[in-house]
Amino acid sequence: MSSNSKVAIVTGAGTGVGKAAALALLKDGWCVVLAGRRSQPLDEVIAESAQPSHALAVATDVSDEVSVKNLFDRAVQQFGRVDLLFNNAGVNAPGIPLEELTLAQWKNVVDINLTGMFLCIQAAFRVMKDQSPRGGRIINNGSISATTPRPNSIAYTSTKHGVSGLTKSASLDGRKYDIAVGQIDIGNAATDMAMRMAKGVMQANGEIAIEPLMDVNLVGQSVVYMANLPLEANVMFHNIMATKMPFAGRG
Repeated sequence: MSSNSKVAIVTGAGTGVGKAAALALLKDGWCVVLAGRRSQPLDEVIAESAQPSHALAVATDVSDEVSVKNLFDRAVQQFGRVDLLFNNAGVNAPGIPLEELTLAQWKNVVDINLTGMFLCIQAAFRVMKDQSPRGGRIINNGSISATTPRPNSIAYTSTKHGVSGLTKSASLDGRKYDIAVGQIDIGNAATDMAMRMAKGVMQANGEIAIEPLMDVNLVGQSVVYMANLPLEANVMFHNIMATKMPFAGRG
């Protein structure tokens, strides 16, 4: 590892947006700790990157405090510090009427999307405030559902609105430790989770319509841009979306 390399942790790094961000950071010269529930996808991303000496895979359940602590401990043991957390891991619930959503389905989304994100922020604070040089950056994946919901998405939308609260609070609390906290809100990146958009999804008026998608690697580029800012500057909210997708009004 180069002594000039910065160190990032990316959660949900095995697929989709997390994979794109991890690959973009590795290409940019970062050392990256890839976290996800399953080791195999993480190992495959590292192999694809052609930068194995700059990468470490750590199987992690972000909803479990002990698992999150292990992730950050492993990162510090391997690379010495943590300069960036891309707090990306997230899940959705079935797109069904809210009155049919089970408590278990609700709790699963809350445990990963909200509690998991909090646990990772907390662990990052504990490392970043005590390292030398002090500080670092946290980028939370909010989704444009942090602003505007889709039909039948109460669990996902509620947690993503909660992420905005985490971002604002952590941004304020991080000032005294030189920790910058921001959020990226992504709309219709072409990932496995979003490919249903190309087949048609329900709109606010009840109709089914095909929605445009954008290259997920554009999200990776956005994460690298935010990550490389000096700590004196912070992008608190960054929205990147397919230009022609329904968003304003969800129309």
